[in-house]
Amino acid sequence: MKNVSIYTTPTCGYCRMAKDFFKEHNIAYIEYDVAADTEKRKEMIDKSGQMGVPVMFIGKDMIIGFNEEKIKSALGI
Repeated sequence: MKNVSIYTTPTCGYCRMAKDFFKEHNIAYIEYDVAADTEKRKEMIDKSGQMGVPVMFIGKDMIIGFNEEKIKSALGI
């Protein structure tokens, strides 16, 4: 199983969609709230080059925004 992490904010609808997708498919993930955690916000911006959320890392694949097909492909489902 690939490591999955997601950078989110509490009010982001696409973040909720991504987390719901992970739960629905029993995918364990680590969530970073970039609204509350300035260190993780800087890390996300450094890695992705932008401030929009969600930013997901599935293994070495970075996915910006909620793109179900890319997520499925990265997870191999």
